[in-house]
Order: sequence, then C-alpha cells, then structure tokens
Amino acid sequence: MTRSPDAPAPAVAPAAALDIPDPSRYRHGALCLHEYLRLHARGQPHKPAFIWYGRAITYGELDAWSDAFAVCLAEQGVVAGERVALFMNNCPQYIVAHFAIQKLGAVVGPCGPLFKAAELEYQLRDLGARIVVAADNLQPVLAAVQASTSVTRVYCTHYGDLLPAEPTIGVPDELRTPRTRPAGTLDLLEAIAAVPAGAPVPRPDTPLDDVCLMTYTSGTTGLPKGAMLSYRNALFKTGITADCNDVRGDDVLLAIAPIYHIAGMLMGINATVYTGCTSVLLFRFDPLAVLQAIDRYKVTWWYGMAPMNVAVMQVPGADRFELGSLRLNPTTSFGITLTEPLADQWRAFTGGARCYEAAYGLSETHTCDTFMPSDAVRWGCHGKLAPGVQCRIVDPDTGLERPVGEPGEITLRSPGNFKGYWNKPEATASTLRDGWVHTGDMGRLDADGYLTFMGRFKEMIKVSGYSVFPEEVETLLIRHPGIAAAAVIGVPDATKGEVVKAVIVPRAEAGAGLSAEAIIAWSRENMSAYKVPRYIEFRDALPATGAGKVLRRLLKS
Repeated sequence: MTRSPDAPAPAVAPAAALDIPDPSRYRHGALCLHEYLRLHARGQPHKPAFIWYGRAITYGELDAWSDAFAVCLAEQGVVAGERVALFMNNCPQYIVAHFAIQKLGAVVGPCGPLFKAAELEYQLRDLGARIVVAADNLQPVLAAVQASTSVTRVYCTHYGDLLPAEPTIGVPDELRTPRTRPAGTLDLLEAIAAVPAGAPVPRPDTPLDDVCLMTYTSGTTGLPKGAMLSYRNALFKTGITADCNDVRGDDVLLAIAPIYHIAGMLMGINATVYTGCTSVLLFRFDPLAVLQAIDRYKVTWWYGMAPMNVAVMQVPGADRFELGSLRLNPTTSFGITLTEPLADQWRAFTGGARCYEAAYGLSETHTCDTFMPSDAVRWGCHGKLAPGVQCRIVDPDTGLERPVGEPGEITLRSPGNFKGYWNKPEATASTLRDGWVHTGDMGRLDADGYLTFMGRFKEMIKVSGYSVFPEEVETLLIRHPGIAAAAVIGVPDATKGEVVKAVIVPRAEAGAGLSAEAIIAWSRENMSAYKVPRYIEFRDALPATGAGKVLRRLLKS
C-alpha cells in the first residue's frame, strides 16, 4: 500500500489490552464503513441513502459518485495517509467527498463552515492539506488564506446543485444563492461526471487501525488539536451507537446536526451507511422544515439538541403536522437542559416519541461513550457506559481511582480511543496514558453504571474553597420559567477567590419582569449559597461553536 511519508503513526495501547468486541457483533462484519456503503450499494442499489429536500440519493449513486471522486483524487496524487480538507456545511456533496477520501485510505479533515480566515488558515496549515473540497460561497474565505497554506487544488460545489426541481420541504435561502465558479477551481460534480464509466477505482488494502479522520478539538483551552481517529474507532462507535439506540435498517433518520462535527457525523453519516437505512438530510436546523420532514417522510429516529425541540414546539400551526411516526429522539443538552418535563411535553406533542439525553463523549473517543436506555431513563445524568467502554473516575492530582459516587476526572478506554493528536506528542502523552483517555472532564459514576458529566476542570469555579461546576448551576437556572438559556462563569473576588456570574437569555414572554435581583433571589431558594450567582448579565444569545457547544471563554472577555 502506498502511504504518505508523513502519515499519522499509531500511538495507542496494544489491541490486546483493550476490551475489543467479537467482530461478529457488527451487522456485516469488521469492515471499514465505506465497505458497508459498497455492500448496501450492491444489495439495495435503488434504496435512498439520503433525501435532500426531495432529491433521493440512492446507495448505488452514493457509492458510484464517491468511487468516481476517488478516481479524481488519485489522479491528483492522493495516497493513503494524506489529509484532504472539507469546507462545507451539510449537503450530499460532503458525504460523497467523505467516502471518496476514505476509499483511498486518505484522511478526512473537516473544517468548520463558520470559520473565519485565521481559523481556516490555522487548520489547513496544521493538516498540511494539498486539496480542499469547498462550497462556492465559502471560497472567498479560502482564497484569502490559500497562498499561506499547502493547498494547490480546490474542488468547489454549490449547495443547490442537487436540489430537485420541486422541493418537498422548505429550502433555506442559502441554497438559493446564485451559483459561482471561482477562478482556479474545479467543479466537484463536473469532475465526477467526467470520470469514464468503468474506470478502475483504487482499492488499497486499508487496515482498520489506519487513521481515516482528523477532527479538531473545539479549542476551548488553547489552539485546536487534530484528533486522529481510525476506521476501527468509527466502526466500533457506530456499531454500539446503532445497537444501543435501536437504529434499524428500515428506519428513516433526520440528519440536522452538523456532519463535519463528530456527533453529527456519527449519527448522520455513519449510522446511515452502517444500518442501510435512509436519512433525511437538512442543510441546517429550521423548525418548520423539521415538522415538514417528519410529516412528509415519516421520520422515525432523530438525533437533535434540546433547543431544537423547544423551537419546533413553538412553530405556529405545528398541530397540523402528523408526527406520530417519530419513535426515538436522543437529544443533547446544549444551552437548554433536557429535563423530564420537557421530554414529557415533547412526547405529548409528537404523539409518543421518547426523548432522552443522548450520550456523553468527546472527539478523542469518537463520542458516545455512554448511552441512555430508553426504557430506564435517569434524568440529570448522561446514561450508562456503552458495551466495550471502560471508565475510571480518578483523582486528577494523584491518579488514584475515586470511590463509587464521588466526583473526579473521567478517564476512558475502549476501541474508540483516538491514536493521538496530529504532530503534538506532548499533548498526546498528557491525554493518552496507558491506553486511557484523560478527558479533563469532571464526573461521577454511580453503582448502576450511570455517568454524570459535571463540567470541565478548567471551567470549575472555586468559591470560598467550594467547587462549583458551571453545568450544574446552568441546569438549575434553566428551571426558572423566565430563562431560555444560561451560561455560568467564574469572576475574581477579593474575599471568596471567585464568585459565580450567570449570563442569561430570557424567554420572550418574560418581558421586563425578569430582573437580575429576581433571578438572584430565586437562586437563593433553589441552590446552595456558594452556587448562587453574584452577578447577572442579560444577552440575546450565547456564543457557541458550530456544533452548538457554548463557549464560556468568550463570556469572560
């Protein structure tokens, strides 16, 4: 197998030391996910893999298009281990490029579509990418930094190129913008169409432990780092996620979460091709489009975020849509905490869909290290350890394991653990120790195996010696009827060391009656004194990553 001279090298504990499941547990064996795509393309070529505003992209088409683009990339000299960057929002072209890259044994390098020039420049330089596949409306950002990177070839695509003539659900304005052809770029779909029928497709022998994805940490504590994830990581986490969340081959999924992000990729791209089901792909979240999609396509399974559920229920005339097909809705608390009353409200609204906290996980473990049993939901925590995942709660200073129920640092070991950070051996050694990922997250594990994530160590607030975890205070604040979202940070205090400051997004109906004094008074009645916010700031929105994670560090500026 030809390999890039600077291809990522393994940096993980020996496989024998890990609790690796029997390959027979996987639905079609221990195969790379692009081989699952090939398998479904042979067995059900005409079944829609993805539906894009009414345009069905079948398994046969997705496999053929990604084969053709793999030929294009090979002609550009792309080989195993080389990093290829993707700079797009949700669209079918992203998925085509994703699998084309991996079919060559190369490495997918997702770049956030909300990136500004400096952010994109940093990541492209760090990746050392020669080739970028980008949306045409993002080309100006790429053009501004290309000269300072290794990029020599750009494939552009227009979000609207694969729209049907008569869309079946509402199309975002971004997809209606005029199509452009930036100078010096190649059109992605034209390049694919130009590949002769029957052209031989490179099919390197791709070991499951080779790197296939470089996803970057959010950068909440310093510059982002490229987490090297393997085909085995992806297969393992996709398999257990599909099994634990009962994703079936006859399901219709709703894919809204950003697919460049590890969670959206796992739940949207990977789970689809692993199970052979159909996903309704949306460019971005729009509450009316969600209602239309569930009704029109009889969506049965949707991974979303709690603010989405709230927004969907607030759409005028929502009761005219038929939502009874939706059976499962694993959800992540971002900004708004998923509570039992909210889940009950959603179940009544949809006519029976079960909604529960989806999982705990991080980029370095290909996420979803826990799952919430839909028939044994425990509110206020993040579910039980997934099969094959080991967890220790340790003292962050001594490394000694903490007793059951007591808080400490979450450490994880599984076949989902990453191979290290790209070109950052010191950071790798600090995070990956003896096969265990030291997450930097505070949590506790109860006797029944349910994990509660309590917050980041570096975001923990020390008030008169008491530890205050922002997520805990935020969860309490969200119970206030006038608060739509909340974020908590620590601010210096001369006598207490730090005190709590809460940044509040009021509900529209709260009006002028929601005052800082009223929130502080309510907090005194609903939480321990040392957790009560000393300061309140009102904002219209909270700063967040493209994946919806609140960036508390930006609240400190």
